[in-house]
Amino acid sequence: MSGTPGVEREAVMVRVLFFGPLAESLGEREVEIALEFGTTITGLVERLGFQDLVSKGLRVAFNDEIQNNFDIIIPDSSEIAFLPPVSGG
Repeated sequence: MSGTPGVEREAVMVRVLFFGPLAESLGEREVEIALEFGTTITGLVERLGFQDLVSKGLRVAFNDEIQNNFDIIIPDSSEIAFLPPVSGG
């Protein structure tokens, strides 16, 4: 990135939150990740290797809203949270 005014940014920074057993297994609750401009939620899920977890019920919240549409392009300064499935008794 050159920092030249008016030039499209090549990367965005996002805050990624992990909850429940996922946070415990990763040893992290929160990280900042640089993503290529135009990355979708699907792209982030794939980068983190969470495809199997999502198919097993892991939920994704984009800026505090649960998402089913993973084709959303993630803009700079977004927050993505990975939430374990809710179990009841």
